[in-house]
Amino acid sequence: MKEAADLFSDLKLSDSQKKIINTAGKVGREKIAPRAAQIDREACNPLENYDDLRESGIHRMCVPERFGGLGHDYATYMMVSSELGRHCGATALSFNMHASTTLWIGDMLDGLDLSPEQQVEMESLRTLHYKRIVEDGALYAQTFSEGNLAAAGKSPFGTTAKKVEGGWILNGRKIFASLSGAATHYGILCTEEKPELSALDTMYIAVPTDSSGFSISGEWDPLGMRGTVSRNLLMKDVFVPDNAQLMPRGTYHLAAKNIPHMFMTLSATYVGIAQGAYDFTVQYLRGENPEAQGSKTRQHPAKQYAVAEMFIKLEQIRALFIRSIHEIKVNPGKSARLRAYTSQYTTMEGAVDICRLAIRTCGGRSMLKTFPLERMYRDARCGSLMFPWTAEACLDRLGRETLYEKGERDLENN
Repeated sequence: MKEAADLFSDLKLSDSQKKIINTAGKVGREKIAPRAAQIDREACNPLENYDDLRESGIHRMCVPERFGGLGHDYATYMMVSSELGRHCGATALSFNMHASTTLWIGDMLDGLDLSPEQQVEMESLRTLHYKRIVEDGALYAQTFSEGNLAAAGKSPFGTTAKKVEGGWILNGRKIFASLSGAATHYGILCTEEKPELSALDTMYIAVPTDSSGFSISGEWDPLGMRGTVSRNLLMKDVFVPDNAQLMPRGTYHLAAKNIPHMFMTLSATYVGIAQGAYDFTVQYLRGENPEAQGSKTRQHPAKQYAVAEMFIKLEQIRALFIRSIHEIKVNPGKSARLRAYTSQYTTMEGAVDICRLAIRTCGGRSMLKTFPLERMYRDARCGSLMFPWTAEACLDRLGRETLYEKGERDLENN
């Protein structure tokens, strides 16, 4: 069997990159994939998978080496995440919330125009949060959604943080909060409470799951991505100390504005789902699936055409993905920014199309829950809905930023 890193053989990967990607492949095949059906059926947190990711080192792969982590960069994480997505989309997507947190508070922020005071505070905050992850195995969630336009960056968050002596008091509600009941800390995106709320005052604060006034509620029985367990979070006068901040005041807005690729991490899961659906289809049509004896039907032209179409779509997804993940930087050029939106859209729409073709090509047995295709299809169908870069948001940004240069606007008719 090929190693997972062979999927990226056209890249000049270092030995450490190959090792962590292959580790993800091994954990994915041997531990995560066998649990995927049950996790989907029960819509439960894949706690054993998180334990395996801790043990493998993937849990701390993006923590800088000076803090005890493995020090891998954004592009390497995206390749690892896509490999996890091949084996269980829900595990990859929910774990992304933790891994993205380690990236967001990492060295990528050092290129921002931070004051000396903010730089010192950022280093102090990193030290605290990374220590929890490395030494205690802490699992961090990220929470955007509130049922309004805040998650798309078009309005301030309704969840507020009021400055008090020694810390902050949070009030508000989050929906679709992945890792509900599994995370040890919830990264809450909220707005500093002032007479007038503004997105410029967005705060990013970690709330421990055992905080007074913090609760998880709501049922979780969705179409797909069932193992993400994305329930509701309620905060009523939740106090957290100053060092609960994941970024200093004013930093999140700068990061969101100037490092757009930080919002692209969700797409890696769906690249993996697309790859997994393609792999299964080829194996099935070649008669190599031990669970489907007599399935060898590769001689039919219709099957060959469908696989060819799947391969073309997969290569389009992967080409944009691989290029985009290596273009992350502070203030990327216009072409790189537009390409990131394009990659996100192509991945989310293409993954579900590949799964559709897989089911149609493999035939009736692919609908059975003994095979992964119907789960992959349901998981893939959810991709275009993911904030902050939904499919519609990507199209909106692509159209607007293609036709308008920064600062340009139309003159109103008199």
